[in-house]
Amino acid sequence: MAATLASLVHRRGASAEALAEIIARGYAYRGDTESYDDLQNADLVRVIERRKGLPVALSILYLHVARQQGWDAEGLAFPGHFLIRVAIDGARHVVDPFHDGALRDAADLRDLLRRVAGSEAELEPQHFDPVPDRDVLLRLENNVRLRLVKREDWAGAAQSLDRMMAIAPGQPDLLFEAGQLSLRLDKRRAAIAAFERFLEASGPAGDPALRQRASALLHELRRGLN
Repeated sequence: MAATLASLVHRRGASAEALAEIIARGYAYRGDTESYDDLQNADLVRVIERRKGLPVALSILYLHVARQQGWDAEGLAFPGHFLIRVAIDGARHVVDPFHDGALRDAADLRDLLRRVAGSEAELEPQHFDPVPDRDVLLRLENNVRLRLVKREDWAGAAQSLDRMMAIAPGQPDLLFEAGQLSLRLDKRRAAIAAFERFLEASGPAGDPALRQRASALLHELRRGLN
């Protein structure tokens, strides 16, 4: 794809529209609207094979291809629908990989926001904050974890969480979730270790409610081992 885009750019010049022409129309990548919650939509290998997937999965492909051209490209912290921003020759464009690489203007983005946040919602500067690459990967894997939790596949969810913790070791919310999943799987010592690490990683400034919950669970678990 990157080579095909480079050829198109050489012939016509650099443009954000070229991304959609190559990825969406040339290679037929699209958002999966028929089976959105299918686990395959968050598996990059299967997304490439099937040429359809979730917004964040498709965005990773768009980001890679755009960066191969030397363009600045980043994910956006837009609520409820993952988008990317591409900067070409000083102009910045918001691209929607799930919807055939469409370019989104302010009116489009306001409509997208109101679908998820209510009819009175307005665009805010933080909606356009860049998302670090690590957080993009976490978001992709979190889609897998949430779907496995919904199916009550606790072992699968724990494996997914392990992958997230490999990407972001020591992240407090992941450690707390690891403790909860270990409890689901009746792995008490693993739960104790996870909650202890959570309390250490979150520190006194961490979420008071979560810290209180973790401390209470630790007390019960330790008492149960005696």
